Amino acid sequence: MKRITAIIKPFKLDEVREALAEVGVTGLTVTECKGFGRQKGHTELYRGAEYVVDFLPKVKIEVILPETSVEAAVDAVCKAARTGRIGDGKIFVSKVDEVIRIRTGETGERAV
Repeated sequence: MKRITAIIKPFKLDEVREALAEVGVTGLTVTECKGFGRQKGHTELYRGAEYVVDFLPKVKIEVILPETSVEAAVDAVCKAARTGRIGDGKIFVSKVDEVIRIRTGETGERAV
């Protein structure tokens, strides 16, 4: 099994969720977060004063999938989250050693 962690722009969340549902993803976790990459934040003007916004709002999506579904899910996230501008985000794919459903005690892919 694999974990897909995607950091995306907040306004793209609904599109990404719908794209993942279309490829068969039945559950995901969403966390609101802040961060920056190469863009290093930006400068804004507020009431005549200029200030630097170091951390930009982002959304982190986490999905656990069987290895056979990973490529389709990654493609779906890429297509749905892409704006073509800096700050579109990143996708990380990592190995998951074990999954246990607390309610039933099921393990492995049955627990997902």
